[in-house]
Amino acid sequence: MNFLIDMGNTRLKWAITTAGQLITGQPLVNTQINRNELIKLWRSRYRPRRVVISCVSANQSLELVQTVARELWLDVDIILVKAQAQAYGVINAYPQPEKLGVDRWLSLVAVWQQYHRPACIIDCGTAITIDLIDADGRHQGGLISPGLTLMKKSLHQGTDALTFTEKIHPFGPANMTEAAIYSGTLAAAVGLIKYVRSKQPTGMQLILTGGDAELIARQLEMPCIVDPSLVLRGLLCVLEGHA
Repeated sequence: MNFLIDMGNTRLKWAITTAGQLITGQPLVNTQINRNELIKLWRSRYRPRRVVISCVSANQSLELVQTVARELWLDVDIILVKAQAQAYGVINAYPQPEKLGVDRWLSLVAVWQQYHRPACIIDCGTAITIDLIDADGRHQGGLISPGLTLMKKSLHQGTDALTFTEKIHPFGPANMTEAAIYSGTLAAAVGLIKYVRSKQPTGMQLILTGGDAELIARQLEMPCIVDPSLVLRGLLCVLEGHA
């Protein structure tokens, strides 16, 4: 058994892997990460051979996660993944490869290893990131935009009258401000994705991941794959590469 941990901007997601299969566990919101919560989640697990971690930013939570892992599973081998110039069939477009977010790198790796075809990968999380990979596994670069919640929060913080809410409304022109914000931010995300996709060759696979992937996918009106565990699948590819 091995342990995979995806530490994102909003949530910590994790999975165990046996015989190449992922079994995902209960995610934890970052504000709830503490020693007791981590131990409660993981103490009943058998000692893994390896713990493989993706963390989008170096912070105290990363140090805590590693400390708890060693407390539960003494001397366990911990692998902290970073983006590379070239690995697992993928060629990074960034001249400073380590500057590419590790979550974006792992999504590229996972998609290439699973599909081996041109793809447009959209992570619909705290930020919306779009990355393109061609038929040779070459990363073609990407785009970054605020995610739906960040868009709503920026309107609230930048104005006196607009409130922030996570409430869901029907999508379309609205006759109340909260619903108009909901539809406006969702339309901005959908429009960005449709614009980028329209500039790419036909036959490019569209793949969405992240917390808002299902919501955004429903409004795209084009074939797409929603894979909420894409970064974890990338970690599995890295793990298999270390076997």
